[in-house]
Amino acid sequence: MRNPFAKSARRYSLAVVVVSLIGGGFLYTQAVADKPAAGQMPPPPSVTVSTIQVQEIRTWDSFSGRLSAVASVEIKPLVGGTVQQVLFHDGQNVTKGQPLFVIDPRPHQAALNRAKAQLQAARAQAKLSQDEFQRSQHLLNDNLISQSQYDATATDKQSTFAVVTEAEASLQQAELNVEYANITAPVTGRISRAEITEGNVVESGPNAPVLAKIVANEKFYVEFNVDEQTYIQLSRQSAAPASMPIEVTLDGDDVVYHGNFHAFDNQLDAASGTIRARAIVENTDKVLTAGMYARVRLGSPQKNSVLLVPESAIGTNQSKKFVLVVDAQNTARYREVSLGAQWNNQRVIRTGIAEGDRVIINGLSHVRPDTPVTPTDAGKLALAD
Repeated sequence: MRNPFAKSARRYSLAVVVVSLIGGGFLYTQAVADKPAAGQMPPPPSVTVSTIQVQEIRTWDSFSGRLSAVASVEIKPLVGGTVQQVLFHDGQNVTKGQPLFVIDPRPHQAALNRAKAQLQAARAQAKLSQDEFQRSQHLLNDNLISQSQYDATATDKQSTFAVVTEAEASLQQAELNVEYANITAPVTGRISRAEITEGNVVESGPNAPVLAKIVANEKFYVEFNVDEQTYIQLSRQSAAPASMPIEVTLDGDDVVYHGNFHAFDNQLDAASGTIRARAIVENTDKVLTAGMYARVRLGSPQKNSVLLVPESAIGTNQSKKFVLVVDAQNTARYREVSLGAQWNNQRVIRTGIAEGDRVIINGLSHVRPDTPVTPTDAGKLALAD
């Protein structure tokens, strides 16, 4: 007896085979339809190009530097004595002439009073000698005294006047000592802690202790190293270094401090091939302090005529940089370029392209040199402010 299930299985297998043949024929037909005709090339890749123009910009070079104080003063006593008062708080901002320390002025005031008395006595003696000298002149003219007696009065007069001069100098020194007993800030800035506190006895002279330190904080030097080529270029561009602007930012901070270039050092460091440069920056918010790391941007003395291309237009071929320029036949041409400074996400091109060239700025990775392209003009680069 025949198995009815075997007959059904054969019919099912046949149906699957038919469907597979139909589907395969459809896919083959679709593939043949999609396949380009023999010898037909794909269309040239689409690229965006920009026509290069000469622009007037101020170029900037970047360096790393450190802040240093324009003025830093160690305060030492000019007279000895007991420190009676400390008139500031640690880390306080002080102004020039502000009282800081008071050293016991009484011994110095006593010395001043003594100097005044000595000067009065010297002047009295000098007046007496002057009168004696004038009398001796009359007596000599009348031949009533000898020449030697006259010379003695003249010498005595000169001696007493010298004593007056010495007494006047002693008085001036005594007055200074009284003034020095009240120590004031010699510059405006931020003061350190008091190294000597009230009640301590201090001495003057070479072994005098440091009472405190003041660092001027209205302005700061920014010191950085400039390579030899940049130094030559900047030196030839400007006879007035102060015309070169400076922008300074701190590590991890976006606040920009503005200033001007100050000076180059007097010699190049042969080991590093750099020269020390110094700029002055305004401490507008009183945050800057000596020793801080700073990122420095040094601007050219004046605006220069340059050619700019976007960073996206620049390719790398091993150690060389290049751009692709579209010619009149819409063919991409390889141009090796030398790069200058960065400017607003663009790069200065020193050599390799000319004004009017159409440079590929988008789609560079899909283009090979000496192949046709379909350019879309992005318009001429906007002129710089």
